[in-house]
Amino acid sequence: MDRMTIKEILEATGGRLLQGAEETPVNHLVIDSRKIEEGDLFIPFRGERTDGHRFLSAAFASGAAACLTETDQVQVPAGKPLVLIGDSRKALQDIGAYYRRRLSLIMVGVTGSVGKTSTREMVSRALAAGFRVCGTHGNYNGQLGVPMTLSQIGTENEAAVLEMGMSLPGEMGIISQIARVDAAVVTNIGISHIESLGSRDRICQEKLHITDGMKTDGLLILNGDDDMLRKYGPEQPFRKVWYGMGENCDYRAVEVHTEENRAVFHILRNGRQIPVRLGVPGIHNVMNGLAAVAAACELGVPMEQAVAAVEGFQGFPRRLELLKAGGLNLVDDSYNACPDSMKAALQVLSSMDCRGKRIAVLADMWELGPDSPLFHYETGAFGGSLNIGEYLMIGERAREIGRGVEETCPKARVQYFMDNASAAKALKAIAEPEDLILLKGSNGMHLNEIIGILAGGADGTCPRE
Repeated sequence: MDRMTIKEILEATGGRLLQGAEETPVNHLVIDSRKIEEGDLFIPFRGERTDGHRFLSAAFASGAAACLTETDQVQVPAGKPLVLIGDSRKALQDIGAYYRRRLSLIMVGVTGSVGKTSTREMVSRALAAGFRVCGTHGNYNGQLGVPMTLSQIGTENEAAVLEMGMSLPGEMGIISQIARVDAAVVTNIGISHIESLGSRDRICQEKLHITDGMKTDGLLILNGDDDMLRKYGPEQPFRKVWYGMGENCDYRAVEVHTEENRAVFHILRNGRQIPVRLGVPGIHNVMNGLAAVAAACELGVPMEQAVAAVEGFQGFPRRLELLKAGGLNLVDDSYNACPDSMKAALQVLSSMDCRGKRIAVLADMWELGPDSPLFHYETGAFGGSLNIGEYLMIGERAREIGRGVEETCPKARVQYFMDNASAAKALKAIAEPEDLILLKGSNGMHLNEIIGILAGGADGTCPRE
């Protein structure tokens, strides 16, 4: 973040300076006092377990230039800038929106049910072939995360890409007004967060609120193969570009196949075909790559350069990451899970070259609402139709995945466990060096513990081999 002064913080938040000088500059926004660096602005939050206001003095001791506070009943060093605000959440959002107005660049937002992070990174790489792009860090994509991400952008940047997520009604509208994107990419509409939103229709309508802060000449890039986006996308009053594998897509993937466990395809655009060879596994990444190339090209990057940049993307830890632990070949996709992403991961496992057995270790998926058993069962039924012979299920919900597998493919071997340690022990007993093992489940199921156990780590943690 280019330096803001306390005077600007006061203008952004409408706060009152309790002590200190208005001319004091601040470097970054921080909400965790343990991460304070010299010159930062600390914004305390009240949580269920602790109150950030308890750490104001510690923040100053760690080098904070200033702090916000919701109360004037705090003890801090005399003379240090302290700004009284009404609500920390709103203050953070107001500062983010204020800082966004200072930026003159191309802002791209990425949302969707599955593939946001990979698509965000691919879009960033594709745009970097023609612009100075801000490389944002971390997965900060919500009401607090988007303002934090904005604070990482400098005025020297010509473009930036934000991941924008939501889990509750109204959230996307809030962050879209803060980010005010010039172009928006919507990857797909699944059933993540259906517990709070009720239906895919409502999820789609909420996701499309990414355009709330967009100007009328903004660009909307949509997955043309998604039924919900095809239903609600056309009514959006923006320039629309569609990508996908269907004939009615502006950027279309053809000749899709895999080589050496990597997706290979051609992009068909205005009669031209350009070959693409991705650096990550999974046919589903074809759609992410298409979205990135479409976004970059529509914003002025030559297609050949955009494609070359996307081909250099090597993925993220715990997202279809290929690694070894204890001599075994793993596909670690344990970052999180929903039915769509679990099906995609199973498809990846089924299509990958393997000289031994294909083994899927699957755990509970969370936040799926009252139809959770059905969604788990349908995921298992899909898995049962694939070339996977061994399954290890972890958790109560995962039993329905197993039932779907067994009813679809009676020949498949399915085992059930309630904890990672038991599953890891069974996996050690059946797995061999030529096998290929997928790990997939919600983040809260901590499947990374299995990797640690396989690698011989007593604490359940595993360094990437």
